[in-house]
Amino acid sequence: MDRILTLLIVVFVLQTNAQKFEPKFTYNIELGLPNASFNEPYKDIMQGLLSAVTYGQFSFPFHLNVGLGTRYSLFTVNEFSVPDELYGQIHSVGGFIKIGYDKFITERFATDVGLRFGYGQNIINTDLNRKSGIGTVRVNSSLVEPVVGFILSVDQWNSFRLHLGYNIMNYGFRPQLLGLISDEMWNPNDYNKPTQAFVIGFGYTYYFNKDKSRD
Repeated sequence: MDRILTLLIVVFVLQTNAQKFEPKFTYNIELGLPNASFNEPYKDIMQGLLSAVTYGQFSFPFHLNVGLGTRYSLFTVNEFSVPDELYGQIHSVGGFIKIGYDKFITERFATDVGLRFGYGQNIINTDLNRKSGIGTVRVNSSLVEPVVGFILSVDQWNSFRLHLGYNIMNYGFRPQLLGLISDEMWNPNDYNKPTQAFVIGFGYTYYFNKDKSRD
């Protein structure tokens, strides 16, 4: 806790004293590793392999930004955590609008805090569903994702970032979506909990232009 407090104080001091820059329009790519959370059967059964996000973003002179983009995530079944032999994946594809706040604290370091919200589809492919004749299962859901980025600018055109996000897909995951019949290992009350995942990864930003701040 003391280290976190010290870091916040340093960031605040730098923000109030350092020369600042303001980006305008940027193109962004983020790759990360998602980790299932909150919904207990989802945490037990699914393991995250990839989160990929791409979006364009416009920043206003007062540091508010808006963005428009798409996201994709891939989770696979952990066959060691299910009662029956099972193989498969969940592909989640969606579009979102982002609203956030970004600011260059120094000439090279910036932060970007925001909220993404949109709509997506979860495409569930498993061998059990194919064998039973169900085939591909598709579940539509809204999505919400608070995000924060710690950005290091390389030059006036390029930067890289550490990306943290918490993705919430507004549908309840249950083992039956994968074709499992038995659910003795999990509490059915957990099935109604929204499917969620913590994401950590890295990103790249291209600045189409970047002007000195008038602050």
